[in-house]
Amino acid sequence: MDDVTRRDVSELLALAAEAGIKPDYQEYALEDANRALIELKNRKIRGAKVLGVG
Repeated sequence: MDDVTRRDVSELLALAAEAGIKPDYQEYALEDANRALIELKNRKIRGAKVLGVG
């Protein structure tokens, strides 16, 4: 299998943006990190979990 390069990732992200593909994520406050981790463990996720500060 070939190694993925930064250029490969950049090209993929550019194509995704052109196609209108947007990531699915849920943001959690830092104090809710435990809840986010429990949801990850229990596979109650779609997309990514993101911890925010502020």
